[in-house]
Amino acid sequence: MSEREFVDHIRAHQGLIYKLVSIYSYNEEDKQDLYQEIMYQAWKGWSTYRGESKVSTWLYKVSLNTIFTQKRKKNRLQYSDQLDRINTAIVPAAPEQREDAAKLQTAIKLLSEPDRAIIALHLDGYGNKEIAELIGITTNNINVKLHRIKQQLFNLLKKL
Repeated sequence: MSEREFVDHIRAHQGLIYKLVSIYSYNEEDKQDLYQEIMYQAWKGWSTYRGESKVSTWLYKVSLNTIFTQKRKKNRLQYSDQLDRINTAIVPAAPEQREDAAKLQTAIKLLSEPDRAIIALHLDGYGNKEIAELIGITTNNINVKLHRIKQQLFNLLKKL
């Protein structure tokens, strides 16, 4: 596949990459660094993309793998010290909606990394079967995990 096709696909799906970056990063500099690393890894892997899945699915997988690798390398997330610095990528029109969106993003950031990946995929409209294939677990396990994640988010949102 050509460089032009790669750029076109990145432009078409940059929103999903930025959403993931926003969930896993707390400041603008970290977001930019992580976004750049994802672009680098995606470009490196572009020649191996075989078209067996949607480009968006492939980019999700590259993004999540890159994010998890970077987090393991840095191993420096400390939620309680950084919650006040959260920048939200979701900007609804009404002030109440912005506040709710910021609370939801804060709650999502408190989840474990695998749970954040699952809920991010779910919120982006991926079906449980697709999520299961991306994450590498059974669809039934995804069903259970999503139920538990939603309950955990509900409990976290009551506290925020």
